[in-house]
Amino acid sequence: MQIIRNLTRISKILTFTVALAFASSAFAENPPGAEQAVPQSASTTQIVVAETVEVTADQAPAEELKPTEKFWQGKAADYATFAVNNLWICIAAALVFIMHLGFACVESGLTQSKNTTNILFKNVFIICVGMLTYAAYGFNSMYPGDNWTIGKIFALGSPIANSFTEPDAIVSNLTSEYNPGYTYWGDFIFQAMFAATAATIVSGAVAERVKLAPFMIGATLLVTFIYPITGSWQWGGGWLKEMGFADFAGSTLVHAFGGYAALAAVLLLGPRRNKYLPDGKIRPILGHSMPLATIGVFMLFLGWYGFNGGSVLSAEPVGVSHVFVTTSLAGAAGGVAASLTSWVLLRKPDLSMALNGILAGLVGITAGADAINPWPAILVGIIAGILVVISVLFFDKIKIDDPVGAISVHGVCGNWGTVAVGIFGGGNFGVQLLGTVSISLFAFLASLLIFGALKAISGIRVSPEEEEEGLDVGEHGQQAYPDFMPNK
Repeated sequence: MQIIRNLTRISKILTFTVALAFASSAFAENPPGAEQAVPQSASTTQIVVAETVEVTADQAPAEELKPTEKFWQGKAADYATFAVNNLWICIAAALVFIMHLGFACVESGLTQSKNTTNILFKNVFIICVGMLTYAAYGFNSMYPGDNWTIGKIFALGSPIANSFTEPDAIVSNLTSEYNPGYTYWGDFIFQAMFAATAATIVSGAVAERVKLAPFMIGATLLVTFIYPITGSWQWGGGWLKEMGFADFAGSTLVHAFGGYAALAAVLLLGPRRNKYLPDGKIRPILGHSMPLATIGVFMLFLGWYGFNGGSVLSAEPVGVSHVFVTTSLAGAAGGVAASLTSWVLLRKPDLSMALNGILAGLVGITAGADAINPWPAILVGIIAGILVVISVLFFDKIKIDDPVGAISVHGVCGNWGTVAVGIFGGGNFGVQLLGTVSISLFAFLASLLIFGALKAISGIRVSPEEEEEGLDVGEHGQQAYPDFMPNK
């Protein structure tokens, strides 16, 4: 019921957004010279519709205007468009935030019940520390403007502006360098939601055997310092951007980054106990709640409309609707393709594969949701859905244990989606390949260094006894399902 109420609230907000859009259109259609009277007060700005008419000194309110009011005085139609764009970017940020609930549900549902509290705690920690460190350092490192430290490769970070009334933060930097559609604050909060996602991907891959404290340190370092570096290479105007590399919403910059960081951590950590038997057989370790995993995937699908739709960076109707369609079709195609592929290869239709197929299709289209047309988007999703099944089975074959399939979904399919822009979206295939390989390799090596150092200093794996008992008890002293678990 709570989810329904939340969705109802979101629908009301979207309705309000549409109403504002119509208002903006009405302003724009007024003939030159038309004026609309608006009551004046000390707290409102006089609105003049005709662009050729400017507010004179004797019309200005007696009280000094705020920086944003000064900036928008006499620009009613522009302001209405700006307000709709900014509202959409903030709604999109909220939708991406919901994705972290989806990750928490998927990861806990696909793993054993005795580790549920541990997985949920990691997801809570990541989103909290991700926002804080992105504000303290990451945002200005990822979007440095002209403040590069080393060429177009690296920029030192710094805290975001501290005041909502500073002219530099509100007027001079009123909008992003890349789109005149939203405020500095809307820009920050939308990107902050993305930043935590990369570390969340690692969380699922190392589930059920990683020590909590070393993981928290490693995840914090990744999200604070490493993710902004590769993000700046394209979204911050860095060297890949100058080469023409395209990654609309992060198939590589977010998903492949997280997938290959996860691969490095998993290689250092090793597989779960008794997963791979001495005779070469693979023992399935089943997730404890497929309903929870399914809920998580649908929450992620919902959040993806903010992830991709918000990356239009405005509420421009054609752009947003195009991205919604390509995102939806690719996700659906990935789910169907993975279902059929698992049915053929495993003799039974596997729900976990179908769920990961949906995510694979969504990851695959993320790089080119704006540039790839609907029917090619379906093909991108189909290939991603097939790839994810083959990849999960391959990693199991070579004894790389990923409980939720994060490396395959985000890493492999993130690579595919990025090069797909060079096939279906008009991008340069060679540049796309270079970009996805460079970022994936950097993420892998950085994660290998971070978790390798932590392994040498304190160890990163729990004891066999704690792994057997469950991390909920060993790390937290708190079972997720005390009424259904044996008391020890």
